[in-house]
Amino acid sequence: MNRFSRSVVSVLAVGGLAFGLGACSVAEEAAKQAEKEVNEPYEVTYEITGKGIDSIDYHTDNGGAAKPKVETVRKPTLPWTKTVKLRGLLPPGVIPVAADPDGVEMTCKIIYQGKVIEESSAKGMAAATGCIATSPVAG
Repeated sequence: MNRFSRSVVSVLAVGGLAFGLGACSVAEEAAKQAEKEVNEPYEVTYEITGKGIDSIDYHTDNGGAAKPKVETVRKPTLPWTKTVKLRGLLPPGVIPVAADPDGVEMTCKIIYQGKVIEESSAKGMAAATGCIATSPVAG
């Protein structure tokens, strides 16, 4: 093999190695980003205002993204607020419950870093929908 051929082969080998290492670096970075999204903690504040609400169900941490842990406050004093820590892809959610839906009026908000990321207002039967948002740390 002559000197020119060896040089070309060397350049191609080094280029292939660099490309391969670059691809591994991209894959590693994607894996790190995915792990961050799954595990990154964040806080949201739930707010409920209105009347006629008998209880409030809301997502807290310790569950998974597919099956969040739900806590309940019975006979809440309105307006009601609660700040919770969640993790990763777990969606924040808050749902008011009324025994007599005809007399209920409510507005719910989910606030992340001072900004409302989900808001809903309703009266009567429609008030049972509450607010559920996409995780703010999901990329």
